[in-house]
Amino acid sequence: MTTLIKLEILRTLRNKRYVLFTVLYPALLYVFFISAYNGGTVAGGVSAKSYFMVSMATFGAVGAVLTGSAQRISLERKSGWVRQLRLTALPGRAYTVAKIAACAVTTLPAILVVFAIGAIEGVSLGAGQWLGLGLALWLGSFVFAALGVALGYAAQPDAVQPIVMIVYMLMALFGGTWFPVGDSLKKFAQFNPVYLYNQLATFVRPGQSLDLAAVAGLGGFLVVFVGAAAYLYRKDTRQA
Repeated sequence: MTTLIKLEILRTLRNKRYVLFTVLYPALLYVFFISAYNGGTVAGGVSAKSYFMVSMATFGAVGAVLTGSAQRISLERKSGWVRQLRLTALPGRAYTVAKIAACAVTTLPAILVVFAIGAIEGVSLGAGQWLGLGLALWLGSFVFAALGVALGYAAQPDAVQPIVMIVYMLMALFGGTWFPVGDSLKKFAQFNPVYLYNQLATFVRPGQSLDLAAVAGLGGFLVVFVGAAAYLYRKDTRQA
């Protein structure tokens, strides 16, 4: 399984589309947003540079794992690669775990590049806060890696790309990626994993601590998505 994880990571990092859309694109959007706000604040008095540093890091991380895993799995199903793997000694759960783990590792460049630009632009955090924030966002990306695997098996290969993009953009739109979620929508946002993902960063604000409700919510989504991925994998196996 370790060999498969390494192979998946190398395949992703060699993909030019991955570098463009999940690393460079969020970084460029971050520069655009902080320029538009001209160093000001967003709703709630939070610095625009800090707010969009987090939201663009999560945007890139979700894009890296969600689109990468779902589309790659759909292509592997179409080409027959998944069927070939089933003929080997590799158990089905190992394939699923390898996909999730490999995708989660590839989120690091998307997060770190935006963090680097944020630091250059003047976002000031302590060493422990930088490390804690990076770790929180990286661990949170496992939730979306599992969702990507589930979508890769749920959708037909020809339809997976538009389905993933619709799911991705809707979650981002109502999850605080482009603008803070208003008080009237927060009760609905609690059911959006992207909103909970963005909430992981609130502990770096003065007087705030880690949002344990967001952690619990993401934990619940992780269980659901992993369960769905395992079920859909077994279903696909029976149909193969």
